[in-house]
Amino acid sequence: MLARSDRLRCLLARLPRLRLADPRVLDLPTIPFFPQVGRSVSSRQFSAVLNLHRDSPDNNASMPWEFTKANMERAKEIISHYPSNYKQSAVIGLLDLAQQQHGGWLPISAMNKVAEILGMAPIRVYEVATFYSMFNRSKIGKYHLLVCGTTPCMLRGSCKIEETLLKHLGVKRNEVTKDGLFSVGEMECMGCCVNAPMIAVADYTNGTEGFSYNYYEDLTPERVVEIVEMLRRGVSPPVGSQNLQRIRSGPAGGNTTLLTDPNPPPCRSLETC
Repeated sequence: MLARSDRLRCLLARLPRLRLADPRVLDLPTIPFFPQVGRSVSSRQFSAVLNLHRDSPDNNASMPWEFTKANMERAKEIISHYPSNYKQSAVIGLLDLAQQQHGGWLPISAMNKVAEILGMAPIRVYEVATFYSMFNRSKIGKYHLLVCGTTPCMLRGSCKIEETLLKHLGVKRNEVTKDGLFSVGEMECMGCCVNAPMIAVADYTNGTEGFSYNYYEDLTPERVVEIVEMLRRGVSPPVGSQNLQRIRSGPAGGNTTLLTDPNPPPCRSLETC
């Protein structure tokens, strides 16, 4: 169980991001048991990055963007799943395809292309891209490491996992390492509470063809560093639970109940029963 100050630090780090005009510092009163929070908290943790767009040399509407020939065929196949008058329903699939093609993030010109293909107003595509946290609207690493920050993982030490990753890679959250290989983000519940703490790794090293999204569970700070170094060497770590005593979500050491097949029902027919 984490100490009270550690739990508070985790909670503060995961407060909803505030829409700020453009301040570099967010003023907060001193909070008991957490003296680090005072008059100068970096706005990185309270960033509006998910909601705002600011033109930059590599992300502006004037930049040309097109699907590759192969991905355009994939886009048509995705659209074919929906009635012709509901092809806008393919927006999530096309945004995901565009993100895979573009190395893990969506420039605004890619969103505009999706809007053009689907006959949508661009603002409708922006609404989708900013709503779902799995769409990245700024550059990420070829391996994007997402630490689960929901309560079960937090209580099982996810703060220490994230702290270890950031220290080992020498970055802050949502920054990319100098070699472009890694970035660390935070994701809410990924459905592996019984295997907490866990991370997901989005692998964009091989574009659309080789894209993968894998879970690594039952982590320790030492093991998460080993996983990073395996990825750096181009080795694929075993996915799932990293606790060798567990099989998937089973208990450590093996099952203690339901050790045999259940008895069959006395009869198969409701009429004869």
